[in-house]
Amino acid sequence: MHRVGEVPDKELLARHAQGDPHAFAELVHRHRDRMWAVAVRTLGDPEEAADALQDACLSAFRAAGRFRGDAAVTTWLHRIVVNACLDRIRRKSVRPATPMGDDATFDAVAPKMPDPTDAHGVSLDVRTALEQLPYEQRAALVLVDMMGYSVDDAAQVMEVPPGTIKSRCARGRARLAPLLTHHRNRRDGKNVGGVEGGGMPK
Repeated sequence: MHRVGEVPDKELLARHAQGDPHAFAELVHRHRDRMWAVAVRTLGDPEEAADALQDACLSAFRAAGRFRGDAAVTTWLHRIVVNACLDRIRRKSVRPATPMGDDATFDAVAPKMPDPTDAHGVSLDVRTALEQLPYEQRAALVLVDMMGYSVDDAAQVMEVPPGTIKSRCARGRARLAPLLTHHRNRRDGKNVGGVEGGGMPK
């Protein structure tokens, strides 16, 4: 029998459903970093993201026996994370705070926007602008532009047609462009050479 660390994801999930006490822990260990990335970049608030990830892990633990195997386990897990984030937004009307993460993630969107010469400033602008997007557009952009999902894979995660993901991304990018221009102009006009308000907390 293969050691747990060598077992494919779908077999691990099946073993967990059959009562293997170690299988689910290994599955979470493999995928926790990307699950966390989806949560924190979607919600923006690390504390809310941690709670959403805990909710998602508990949901996945309980739902393993219902996994149909028609999608990759990663897709199934990320779908549960996205749903957990949406549940928290619905329950608490969460307004995303400035995300605590590496700037390069948000710079993935920034090159599409005007004058991306100040990479750090642009990443902060993107974070601020993302707060103002509807949840569905924000989640689609997180999956496609920041996590590197294909449109088809993002559609599986969010359980919508690929055309819906394309339109959400297009609308989200279209809304980001003027927001970024507004934030950049306001910042540069009020605080030349620095980020208004002192930037990210240390």
